Amino acid sequence: MSVARVTEISAISPESFEAATREAIISFTTQFRGVREAWVKEQKVLIGEDNSVAGYQVNMAFTFVREEPAS
Repeated sequence: MSVARVTEISAISPESFEAATREAIISFTTQFRGVREAWVKEQKVLIGEDNSVAGYQVNMAFTFVREEPAS
């Protein structure tokens, strides 16, 4: 039997939603093994003090399977 866990993270990029998504995936998959899927739950545009686009934020959920302990 396998058990999956879902964890949510947020990433911000000054470039684009795609860059923020890529950063989130790279960051998460270097820390956790067994990642099965990810989905973007929310996107936000961050507005700077001068009313310009200050950044792009994605909130993502990742599903990964916990490894079974060795017998």
